[in-house]
Order: sequence, then C-alpha cells, then structure tokens
Amino acid sequence: MEGNSVNPDDAFEHILGLLHQAALDDASWSAVSAAIDESCGAVGNALVVGDRSGDIRFIQPLYRGEADWDVAREYLENYYPHDEVMLRRMASADGRLLHMSEIYSETELKTSVAYNEGQRLMRAQDGINVCFGEPDGLRTFWAVGDPVGSDGWDSAQLRLIERLLPHIRQFVRVRQALAAADALGAGLPAMLDNDRIGVVQLGRAGRVLEANGPALEILRRGDGLSDRDGALQASLPADRSRLQRLLGRALPDLWGAAPGGGSMTVQRPSGRSRLGLHVSPVGEAEADFGGRRVAVLVLLVDPARRVRIDAQRVATMLGLTPSEGRVSALLAEGLKVREIAAATDLQENYVRWLLQQVYSKLGVSGQVALVRQVLATDALPRH
Repeated sequence: MEGNSVNPDDAFEHILGLLHQAALDDASWSAVSAAIDESCGAVGNALVVGDRSGDIRFIQPLYRGEADWDVAREYLENYYPHDEVMLRRMASADGRLLHMSEIYSETELKTSVAYNEGQRLMRAQDGINVCFGEPDGLRTFWAVGDPVGSDGWDSAQLRLIERLLPHIRQFVRVRQALAAADALGAGLPAMLDNDRIGVVQLGRAGRVLEANGPALEILRRGDGLSDRDGALQASLPADRSRLQRLLGRALPDLWGAAPGGGSMTVQRPSGRSRLGLHVSPVGEAEADFGGRRVAVLVLLVDPARRVRIDAQRVATMLGLTPSEGRVSALLAEGLKVREIAAATDLQENYVRWLLQQVYSKLGVSGQVALVRQVLATDALPRH
C-alpha cells in the first residue's frame, strides 16, 4: 500500500488479534479501528447496526481511534433523515463492497445535500460501504471513510478490507450475544457467573475447561449439543462436522496462523428451537507455553431462555399505561415490532404508535435509548 511499509499479511494478523481481544473488552474497539485506518490508509471507519426500515440502533464512528460524536450527531440530525440512499445501503447484497459513489445515482451525486454536505462532513464521500444481513433481520453496516491522500483506493487496500469483512461480522455477532446476556465488559471468570447465556471455555486442545450453569443445562440434556469425552459435540452428523470445522478454525495454531471465529445454529433432535453458537478465539496463541488456559470461548444462545421483564413494574416505575409498559418490556426482551404485535394481539401500527407515545413521555429518541432505560429500571432493587 502506498505510503505504508507494513506487510499486508502482518497488518491482517495484527488486526485479527486485536479483534479477538475487543470481542471481550469494551475498551479495545478503538485500538482495532485505529489499526484498520492505519493499515487500510483510511481517515476513519464506523460500525452501524440498523434494520431494513432504516432505523439505526447503534453507531460507533471513529477517526484513527478517536470518536467524534459531534460530527455523528450533526449528520444524524440534519442529513440522515434526507439521505436518499440509506435504505439502499441497508438492502445491498450481503458482504458486497460498494464505493459511496456507486450508491448514489449520477443525478444525486450532483444534487444530493446528504452526499455533498453530509458525506463530506463524515469524511466518507469516497468511502467503502458493506452490509451484513443477520438472521433476526438486523443489518450490520461497516463504513470505511475516505482514503488518505488524493489517489483513491488501490488494490492492496481493497483486498485487506475484503479479508477483514467476515471477522468484522463475527465481532459484531459476539458483541450482540454478550449484550443480550448483559455480559458486556465481563472478564472470562465473571462470564461463568452469568445466568442469561451459556458460556463454554475450551483449552488450546479443544477440550472443555469450564462451563456455566445455562451451558451445563444444555450439555447435560444432550439435545443438540453435548460434551462427550470432554469435547464439544453436536448431536446430528451434519452439525457435528460443521462444528468441528468451526472450532478447528478458532483454536490456536502451532505455527502462529491467526485463529478465526464464527457462528452457526445447531438442530435439536427434540424439535425445539435451534441453539445458536458464537465461537471466538481468546488471547495470543504463543503466550501460554502449552499451559492450560482458555483458548476459545463458545457462547450458547437458547431462544427459550429469553430474559423476562416485569411489564407492570416497568409501567409503574416509568409512569406508563399498562399497554405502553407491556410493549416496552417486550421490546427490551428482544422482540421486534411484528413479534410484539403477535404476542399482544395488537396491530403493528398500533404497537409503533404506543412506542412513539413512550418515547415522548420519557424524552428518549428511539428503541436503543428506551431499551436501556427499561433494563435499568428492571434491574433496580425490589422492595
């Protein structure tokens, strides 16, 4: 890469190692982002999670590892509502790299205020965009800002970005699973105390070292997953081979090759909902001298263990009507609007209206802020 003497393979391995750390460490994403900017020759990059309707649930804009929330806020308030291409970006083909100029039409490139002012503000007029579709309907949107210098992107920069795509996707999946379990920021030992998500820790040879209560419940039942002979195994042959390949990629390599994470679902012979698995490498392979340490973290997500929130208590504590409290609690439990409508026998439009009423009453701007407030309320001591 022009102006960068770092070997692309070395840069990739370095970023991958930082990503594995950041999956378990709240403070580490800024270092990952800065390394990506440096290695790819970009002014910055941003992670955005939204849905196909264009609602943004999370945004993390960083420029060489430093957040610029003033710029992000100005864009979201003044340009995002009028950006002609946001829905196109969210609906773009899974994993496809798109230059910003490819998303806007020729006419829009000349006339769009969002492109000519908003994207210039975000330093992304010549940026790279990619979307990943998730099973729950969310879209992870990764944007790499403008290239440093005036010569545009070269092939080496684009190849490095393409190599990083599946690992960025996996990082977001792991963080989402930890967030759903209220385990963000928890260290490896503390995660074993979490009762909202199954946690299995594997050693460098792939053997089970520790498992928490929810994971042990799943493994002992043997419905879809077990720890026969100390190794994590899927019940059905097709899932078994996929799981072994996934774990094999995540385990440390004797020759120093960077491990990789991944996700899959496992079918249960009983017919119950599939188990979700998120596999993430932990730490540096060369730092353990062959000792017994945690090398791979496996998160087990059982849809039947959805966190339950007391809707009546939420309504009382936040000054909401019973209907408002109920839809707010269900939203915080992870249900989408259509699922809330089905669970409450209400029309989707009415659910949306109720949520808008809640936003207005509580002075919050969207789902993320509401969910955060509901969860905080639910966690208050009960007298």
